[in-house]
Amino acid sequence: MSDLLELAVAAHGGWDRWREVKKLTARISVAGTMWHLKGWAGVFSDVAVSIDPHRQHAEFWPFIKAGHHSEYEPARTAILGDRCEVLQAREQPRLAFQGHVIQTPWDAQHLAYFSGYAMWTYLTTPFLFGLPGFIVEEIEPWDEHAEIWRRLKVTFPPSVASHSTEQIFYFDAGGNLRRHDYSVEIMGGTSSANYATEPRTFGGLVFPTKRRVYSIGPDNRPILDRVAVAIDINGIDVE
Repeated sequence: MSDLLELAVAAHGGWDRWREVKKLTARISVAGTMWHLKGWAGVFSDVAVSIDPHRQHAEFWPFIKAGHHSEYEPARTAILGDRCEVLQAREQPRLAFQGHVIQTPWDAQHLAYFSGYAMWTYLTTPFLFGLPGFIVEEIEPWDEHAEIWRRLKVTFPPSVASHSTEQIFYFDAGGNLRRHDYSVEIMGGTSSANYATEPRTFGGLVFPTKRRVYSIGPDNRPILDRVAVAIDINGIDVE
């Protein structure tokens, strides 16, 4: 296993603590220009997201309206009522994004799918790289404003839904996640740099509590004139 991955895992709480965790619930506030394009401005301004850290499962409370919540797994999304009755569901939800570009509006199931896999990825990094099928390779380091960040190129297995098959994760000298690059395939292949800052410890695990996503220019530098997605984590319960 990569020594950079081992450094990153240790910096974020270690394998032993991670294996003990059964559930994570984060209280989040989400904004940014992307949600306006998709027709969902303000939808996640004050919500909770719960995930299973060891398999792809996520739930948002509330989802769109009070008393409803979403369920995400790679092969199915659903919206449930206050008695957990299924109000809507979609099988094989990734297929519903065929032909989409950044301006294509989303319905509620599109929203449940994207938000589910995205937050699951963010809350499980870097530990998910130890799951079966992941390929991890350290590539050349990156100079970011006179800081040298080491980089992992990670190839995701087909069984794990995420932004793109290949993603790059940047870590500082202490192993803290600082940046995460990907192409959002379900939006037609956008190139994004997701900056992770303000790490805090919850239940013995370390998570960045602010993420800001920007488009990437041809020099691999972020275009800072607008924030596509802004995520603030206000607290995490670790069970």
